[in-house]
Amino acid sequence: MSRKAEIQRKTKETDVQVALELDGEGKSAVNTGVPFLDHMLELFTRHGLFDLEVSCKGDLHIDDHHSVEDTAICLGQAFAQALGDKKGIMRYGAAYTPMDETLARAVVDLSGRFYLVYKVQNTRDKVGTFSVELAEHFWHSFAEHCKCNLHIEVFYGRNQHHIIEAVFKSTARALSQAVRVDERITGVMSTKGTISGT
Repeated sequence: MSRKAEIQRKTKETDVQVALELDGEGKSAVNTGVPFLDHMLELFTRHGLFDLEVSCKGDLHIDDHHSVEDTAICLGQAFAQALGDKKGIMRYGAAYTPMDETLARAVVDLSGRFYLVYKVQNTRDKVGTFSVELAEHFWHSFAEHCKCNLHIEVFYGRNQHHIIEAVFKSTARALSQAVRVDERITGVMSTKGTISGT
């Protein structure tokens, strides 16, 4: 069974297209117009072993906010669509990822219910031209539209680039576990028989 999704979102602020394959090889073709976000999505794809194509044309003359937010919305929707009825998936995933002096942890439940806990202390406001506060907003938008419960925590770290990179890598690896299909699972991984969020 192919677990793929294609999402398009066009507003007065952005024009976003996302193509996702959950059972991929870590291949990516990403162009959001925000170089640091491109870098994060490329390593997210590689470490999650997803295949991902992203194109975003946004109002970057204002700032990066709309492009980052709408890319995250589309990525979350793509995960939700590709997962379908969620039969056979592990549902939960967790990963620790070190990045030099930084250690991050991500834990995810593909429950159909949205919740984000984001415990990350920022050491500066910008990485290059990227506003650091947008990293949290990215994951909020993703979790809301993926309809997942996502907990992200950085235990320690000094370099802001390393901090955000560890977050994206650990979240990718946690999601990779959660979306994995196990043939031993009959139906969905829930005693109530549904993980639709209702």
